[in-house]
Amino acid sequence: MTDSALLQRIENKVLAGERISFDEGVFLDEQADLFTLGRLANVVRERKNGNYAYYNTNIHLNPTNVCVYRCRFCAFRADLRAEKAYVFSDEMLRERILEARSQGATEIHVVGGLHHQKPFDWYVNVVRVLHETCPEIHIKAWTAVEINWFCFITKQPVEWVIQQLIDAGLGSMPGGGAEIFDPVVRAELCEHKADADNWIKIHRAAHLQGVRSNATMLYGHIENARHRMDHLCKLRELQDETGGFQTFIPLAFHPENTKLDNIPKPTGNMDLRTLAVSRIMLDNFDHIKAYWIMLGEKIAQVALSFGADDLDGTVVHELIYHDAGAKTPEGLTVEQIHRLIREAGRTPVERDTLYRRVIREGAGWQVGEPVSAGLAS
Repeated sequence: MTDSALLQRIENKVLAGERISFDEGVFLDEQADLFTLGRLANVVRERKNGNYAYYNTNIHLNPTNVCVYRCRFCAFRADLRAEKAYVFSDEMLRERILEARSQGATEIHVVGGLHHQKPFDWYVNVVRVLHETCPEIHIKAWTAVEINWFCFITKQPVEWVIQQLIDAGLGSMPGGGAEIFDPVVRAELCEHKADADNWIKIHRAAHLQGVRSNATMLYGHIENARHRMDHLCKLRELQDETGGFQTFIPLAFHPENTKLDNIPKPTGNMDLRTLAVSRIMLDNFDHIKAYWIMLGEKIAQVALSFGADDLDGTVVHELIYHDAGAKTPEGLTVEQIHRLIREAGRTPVERDTLYRRVIREGAGWQVGEPVSAGLAS
C-alpha cells in the first residue's frame, strides 16, 4: 500500500470513529504532515469536547526536593545535605493551602522527591494537614512512583497504601512518573524508578478503589516513534479495562540543568505532532492537556487546534520544570488563560479536578454537573 493510500485509510478510520493500530500510529508520527495530523486530531477533539477549552484554578506544592533517586532527566531533586534541599513543615503546608484558598483554587497538586529519611506517615500527614486545613480543596497527590516507594518502605500492598491516603483526604492522583514505558529507554532515563508494570499496576489499583488519575508521557529525549506508540497503546489498554484515567498530558523534555543537557529541546513541530497523534490514538480518553508550563503559552494556544482541549490551570508555585529551564511564568491569572483560549477561537470553561463545571459566586465557588459538549462519546 502506498503512503498516500495508507494515510487515506487512517483518515477514514478517524472520521468513522474507529481505533488506530500501533503501526498506523507509528506511520502518522513519522510520515504524516503536521497539518493533516492537526486536522484529524481536531476531529476527535471536537467530537468529544465541542468548542470547549478547560482550565482549573490550582496551586502546586512540592513538599520536599530531597530524593533517593537520581533520574538523568531531573533538575529538581537534591541530596539530603545539598544547599538547595528543603522540607516543608506542617505550618508551611497550612500556609500553602490557605494561600490556595485565598486565590480561589479548587485543587492543590502535590508531588515531590522521595525523602529516604521520611517514613510513610510523613507523606500521609502531608495529605491530612492539607485536607484538615481546607477540606473543600481537592487534593491531587503522589504519583505512582511515590506510591511504589511507599509500598517499599512499608512492605504493604498498594491497595493498603492507597487506602491510607484516601482516609487522609486524597482526592485523585497525578500521572507523573510514567516517562516512557519501554524498558530499554527507561533504564537509560531512570533505572531505579518504578518500572512500567508497577506504574500500570498502581494506577489500576487506584481506579479499582475509586480514585481517578491522569496519565503522562515524557517525549523528546532518547525515545522514538515506536516507543511513544507502545506507551500510548499500554495506556489505552488500561483505560479499556478500568476507565479511570481523566486526561493525558504529553510532557516535553526540558534538558537544561539535567544529565541529558546535550539533547536539544523538542521543537514546536514535535510538540504539536505529539499532541495530535496522542489525541488520535487515545480514543478512550476524554481529555488531552496542553501543559502550558512546559510548552509555553504560544504553543499551548495553538495546541487547542491540534487535539488538546485543556490548558491545565493557574499553576502557582510550579518548581520541577522551572528548575529544568522552563522560561514560562510560574503562574497565569484566570484573565490571561481566558485570553489565550478566546484568541484560539475556543470557549473557556473552568473545571474542577473531576471535570465538573466550577460556578463562581462572589468570592466563593461551587461545582456543577460534569461539563459536556453534548458530543462526548
